[in-house]
Amino acid sequence: MFDIQNIRSQFPILSQKVNGKDLVYLDNAATSQKPMSVLKSWEKYYSEINANVHRGIHTLSQLATEEMEVSRRKVQKFINAKNDFEVIFTKGTTEGINLIAYAITNLIKKDDEIIISYLEHHSNIVPWQMLCERTGAKLKVIPMDENGILQLDFLDKNLSEKTKIVSVNQVSNALGVINSIEEIIAKTRANSDAMIVIDGAQSVPHFKIDVQKMDCDFFVFSGHKIYAPMGTGILYGKEEILRKIQPFHGGGEMIATCSFEKTTYADLPFKFEAGTPNVGGNIALGAAIDFMDQIGQSNIQSHESALLDYAQKKLLEIEGLKIYGEKANRTGVVSFNLEGIGIASDVGMILDKLGIAVRTGHHCTQPIMEFFNIAGTVRASFAVYNTMEEIDILVEGVKKAQRMLS
Repeated sequence: MFDIQNIRSQFPILSQKVNGKDLVYLDNAATSQKPMSVLKSWEKYYSEINANVHRGIHTLSQLATEEMEVSRRKVQKFINAKNDFEVIFTKGTTEGINLIAYAITNLIKKDDEIIISYLEHHSNIVPWQMLCERTGAKLKVIPMDENGILQLDFLDKNLSEKTKIVSVNQVSNALGVINSIEEIIAKTRANSDAMIVIDGAQSVPHFKIDVQKMDCDFFVFSGHKIYAPMGTGILYGKEEILRKIQPFHGGGEMIATCSFEKTTYADLPFKFEAGTPNVGGNIALGAAIDFMDQIGQSNIQSHESALLDYAQKKLLEIEGLKIYGEKANRTGVVSFNLEGIGIASDVGMILDKLGIAVRTGHHCTQPIMEFFNIAGTVRASFAVYNTMEEIDILVEGVKKAQRMLS
């Protein structure tokens, strides 16, 4: 049974007041709050186990290693990777994409092509631009329409033997639009030998992921958006590709042998995990997956879908309110502006005074904002602990902001 009050009781931060009002936290696309089970897992590591992993024969090091490797296997199951060594710990989605873009540099040559989409976060734009600058490759962009829906016939015309990378997000962080990943991958496989990178930062919190069924080559996401600590993340890569690409960082842990003449690299996954990892955070990531599994991802998806439908319905009752991507298939996010109010942050500041946390601005997606000819939006984003009552409070807050700013 889905018990929202029981779920909320596991998040101590939700019981506080902000500016004298009960906190209504609707900035989950930026980061989710953490349940007690995750906080206790992190605290237990530092208070009872704290030791470096993979490098010691003493008891605490052995315990730390085992706990972190258990967490890796939880991630493997969570995304249905074939092997646990295909799961690389990172500090987040951004590092994962940068790792890929750097590691494949030797496979890219002048005039090769990299395809991304108009809906990308800056972290899935800039690393590819940097790769193009290093290699002379060219960047191409899948266009979108006024509903935020990608125009995938672009792929029919632009995929070729020159295409080396297709990198797209599964869900837009700015609009919540769910992209047709299955169609993108099918078109790519049929028309090129390109490697496919999927940014799952905004999809993993909301629905079940199966990387084998998806048949992507890489999949990246951040822990802090699925109730885990900040500074945690995952890069999944197919074994055969991980074995042929170069390490991103050099140093301890990622070597097999090291001399002044030559260094050889460790086997997977350690080839890509140089230096001391965020052991406590990685263990707590496993606890966050346990939390989501206990609720059930189908229950999470159903609840959040109901929140989105209700929020959109109630917000659209406000005269002069525009939702971006309204007609697209979406999850987790309502991104909107009020007619006649040019600065989204003004709305956000009034909502903050009412205890309502939303995100305002361009959401690290400036091309999207330029497409709509706006500076930014107000973005309310949902998690498993949000309620219909909180949506009502948001709507009343937006109405008050509209009255004050008009």
